[in-house]
Amino acid sequence: MTDISQQIEEIEETLRKTPHHKATDHFIGLMRAKIARLKDRQIESSTKGGGSGGGFAVKKQGDATVVLIGPPSAGKSTLLNRITNAESKVAPYAFTTVTVIPGMLKYNDSYIQILDIPGLIEGAQQGKGRGKEVISVARGADLLIIITDVKRPELMDKMILELESAGIRINQTPPEVIVDKKVSGKLAIHSNVKQNLDKESIKEIAREYGIKSGNITIKEVITYDRLFDAFSGNRVYLSALFIVNKIDTGGKTGKYLGISAEKGIGVDNLINEIWKALKFIKVYIKDGVLIMKDGDTLKQVAEKIGTEFAEKVKSAKIWGGHARFPGQEVSLSTKVSGGMTIRFI
Repeated sequence: MTDISQQIEEIEETLRKTPHHKATDHFIGLMRAKIARLKDRQIESSTKGGGSGGGFAVKKQGDATVVLIGPPSAGKSTLLNRITNAESKVAPYAFTTVTVIPGMLKYNDSYIQILDIPGLIEGAQQGKGRGKEVISVARGADLLIIITDVKRPELMDKMILELESAGIRINQTPPEVIVDKKVSGKLAIHSNVKQNLDKESIKEIAREYGIKSGNITIKEVITYDRLFDAFSGNRVYLSALFIVNKIDTGGKTGKYLGISAEKGIGVDNLINEIWKALKFIKVYIKDGVLIMKDGDTLKQVAEKIGTEFAEKVKSAKIWGGHARFPGQEVSLSTKVSGGMTIRFI
């Protein structure tokens, strides 16, 4: 890890000494790609075995998993105890939570697993404060709740940077880049969008990532950082809510959602925001209600009922939602919508 850090620092020093103008754009892009690849190696090192042992291996349960991310003593454990059936230890000193504490939130017919993990501190990716394990659990979440308190709002940006450095992209969509690798032949760049980066620069960066032959199709105006993300295999894209706790003690929340986990202020609103952020919808089947996500298909509904069941069904009849008429027969590729009643055939 130290050797990689030294390599990164050496390249960054070279970049600091390099004048920035059109003639050096290609060189700068390639150097940035080398830094990105070295940082990828750091991420890969920090996530290997990060979720194993010491209580950090948590089986995902319920309809979704939400992870509480925050600095020590931000009130994560208090919030977990407030909204779930968990009993996480609470004390007014740092690092009370030294393992993962799971709890289950039942809301609007859904079961949402909430995980309280040790506080995220600067240098977590390098393992400080059990940071490797913390980041490993965070990467497996369906939603992050990033929380600080009214006395430390400046930590929000620091936590975001720490997560970004670990390959976690918050409230972003994956780059619209399709990479079709070939065993041999030329490397071709295709795009129907005018790009700011020239094709030779894109090719050089692709080769830095081991992509030497094939076709790369770019459907957005790509930046260096987005291109690095497209070529990396270790990025995860997660939704997040940003929470400022302890508003009962005074202070400002700014653009963030304010709550008091201890007093229960704003907690009901937070729970509703969790539901919306997870993009949950309810569908109805013969045996009751299922919680699905916006964009899911009828095939995914069948799979949630059971693998063997999904293998047997061929189509479905639907009522409500997007049905053109009651009992419309549709294929399993049809997307579900809120309130839809489904009968599989």
